[in-house]
Amino acid sequence: MQVAIVVFEGVTLLDAVGPYHVWRSLPGVEVVWVAERPGVVGDGRGGAVVAEYGLEEVARPDVVCVPGGPGQEALMGGGAVVDWVRAVDEGSAWTVSVCTGALVLAAAGLLEGRRATTHWLARGELGAWGVRVVEERVVFDGKYASGAGVSAGIDVALALGGRLVGVEAAQRVQLMSEYDPAPPWDAGSPGRAPGSVVAWARERSRFCR
Repeated sequence: MQVAIVVFEGVTLLDAVGPYHVWRSLPGVEVVWVAERPGVVGDGRGGAVVAEYGLEEVARPDVVCVPGGPGQEALMGGGAVVDWVRAVDEGSAWTVSVCTGALVLAAAGLLEGRRATTHWLARGELGAWGVRVVEERVVFDGKYASGAGVSAGIDVALALGGRLVGVEAAQRVQLMSEYDPAPPWDAGSPGRAPGSVVAWARERSRFCR
């Protein structure tokens, strides 16, 4: 089973690396990094991943995953990445987004009328694409799975992993990763974070900067 994670300049690394860690740990799953061209793809902050393959080299992945990040904005008018996502979706068993990657799926015409989630700051824009935005951490609608902001990529990857190879195998990955969140503050959503922190995020935002 091949899982393709497509990356682009300005990707948020945790959006991509979280699911990569989960899926590469599952039995019988091959995970590949894909970009418009093979090579180093930067996050705009000094971090990077290396894409092994160009878009034209990965034509029929079983699972395609689109992470988000500030660079997502440059993809919204279409182009090679959006065209590739639309094309491989025709043959994929699952198409997945993390954070503002949902906007890329929307730009590819894949989410209209469907339930999906995204980063809380991007919900309004996602809804403008005709998506039924759900304020949940992980959402499944048919073969489409979406995770909310950044760290939710781990959650959606585990949830999908359970469907791909069985719940116990996914639980083994969760345990070995010691994914047992106990954050120091209850400030992980706009409904619970202090008002001053939410205001700071809104002022700073173009989503996940």
